[in-house]
Amino acid sequence: MVQKAERVNSPQLSGRTSAARQGRPVGNVTRGTTNPNRMRRVDRWLTGPQAWRLLAAADPLVVDLGYGATPATAVELFDRLAAVRPDVRVCGIEIEPARVRAAMPLQRPGLTFHVGGFELPVPGRPVLVRAFNVLRQYEEADVPGIWRLVQDRLAPGGLFIDGTCDEVGRRVAWVALDRERPLSLSISVRFGSFGLPSEVAERLPKALIHRNIPGEPVHDFMQAMDRAWLECAPLASFGNRQRWVGMCRSLRDAGWPVQDGPARWRLGELTVGWDAVRPGGDYQGP
Repeated sequence: MVQKAERVNSPQLSGRTSAARQGRPVGNVTRGTTNPNRMRRVDRWLTGPQAWRLLAAADPLVVDLGYGATPATAVELFDRLAAVRPDVRVCGIEIEPARVRAAMPLQRPGLTFHVGGFELPVPGRPVLVRAFNVLRQYEEADVPGIWRLVQDRLAPGGLFIDGTCDEVGRRVAWVALDRERPLSLSISVRFGSFGLPSEVAERLPKALIHRNIPGEPVHDFMQAMDRAWLECAPLASFGNRQRWVGMCRSLRDAGWPVQDGPARWRLGELTVGWDAVRPGGDYQGP
């Protein structure tokens, strides 16, 4: 049963204090909505430009935090990461015990399920933590505290991915953080599922979704994407893939800190440095 979101900064859930010390999971039960293959776009990013983190890890421990009412996406994450690192260990964590009991029959060597929350009750320090559609139910003011809880548990070189997507994974956005700070914002879309790129804004992570207003850097970036997309309309005769690549190149050439290159852009993916979209930041765009 979904409960009303309890404030993470409340006395009951303040940092890793009373709740964790009393053995209670830190967080709230989510709706649990999920679908097979919903996380394919972020998983493709983890096994692509971020694969080096898993390959370099002394302990290839990965956490799928808040996998939902069914464990399909945790199983998919395990299968995809095992293709990169066969000895990977994926721990699916859910705060609702019934969901963990339902997932137990799918356990296998390298894939386990546990009751828990943001305290990450697993032995060792994970190199990757994926939390999708989890933080959306919290207050924006709670996000830094939640981020810090998870960041403090990361292994050296570890990455925390806080993201949101639509029900079938056609519009996806995520923030990547290392142990010290946010690094980037990524968006990934299915061609043909949007009119303007800024439509992905409805799936921005909690730290950004309420900041898509004039005067905020992320709003400037969304508007810049739309302008570049419209300016690249002549490339549409070669397909939306080439138009998207042209948009990404235009943004980079204009001075936006766009990362990666055409190989990723052709997938409908775009990653930009965090400073360009940081809430309340002073980045004025190119």
